[in-house]
Amino acid sequence: MKLRSLLPGAVLVLLFFSSALISYIWTPFDVTLIDIKSRFLAPDATHWLGTDHFGRDMLSMLMVGARTSIAVAFVAVGIGMLFGVPLGLAAAAHRGKFLDEAIMRGNDLVFAFPALLIAIMITAVYGPGALNAIIAIGIFNIPVFARLSRGAALSLWKRDFILAARAAGKGITRISFEHILPNITNLLIVQGTIQFSLGILAEAGLSFVGLGAQPPIPSWGRMLADSQTLIYTEPQLALFPGLAILLTVLGLNLLGDGLRDWLDPRLRRER
Repeated sequence: MKLRSLLPGAVLVLLFFSSALISYIWTPFDVTLIDIKSRFLAPDATHWLGTDHFGRDMLSMLMVGARTSIAVAFVAVGIGMLFGVPLGLAAAAHRGKFLDEAIMRGNDLVFAFPALLIAIMITAVYGPGALNAIIAIGIFNIPVFARLSRGAALSLWKRDFILAARAAGKGITRISFEHILPNITNLLIVQGTIQFSLGILAEAGLSFVGLGAQPPIPSWGRMLADSQTLIYTEPQLALFPGLAILLTVLGLNLLGDGLRDWLDPRLRRER
């Protein structure tokens, strides 16, 4: 069996997480420090990636921006799992009944509103910010995990070990969490990495239009927004945050593909 995507994906994700963790205790320069005299400096021994239009160190901005992206995407995916998985398990346990129909039609309703539109509605009431971005992306993730959980659980409810558990007197709630959930965990892990990468993109998109993390908190999406008027004169201002988003999403998708192959029982027998 070949797991060509697992190692490069893990390396990119590890680099991404490491830079975010290091930024909590150290960055080359203070990201809130504005030095107009040092703006638009080219990469050198002092500023490895140069400086932006406010004279802030680009490497420091990218490191702290990684922290912002991780926090938003991680919590948003957590919200999706926390609410979506129980809803999917409940729908599968009551297949064809009112509860199943109500949950799935509710999922369809949420799917009709993209994360950006949900964020616009939330920020229209409560104002822009990272918290509102988390809520918007998290709400969009709920039906994703609900549908995945329901589909995977439906195929398990007909298995012999589930019939044996029911014959032993276990209720549907206990069966769902003791027998169904452990058997779909691998699918949830793989989907979690995919939704994490989509969360990074969604956070960058929301910050790009001004609905995500607000100044002075650095964000990759806002770095791209700030650089769009300087794209022809200072292209590096857009290049570095763009590459950060590209490599992070690529790493998460490669990691997800590798985990899918690694956790697949059919491929596991070939190893």
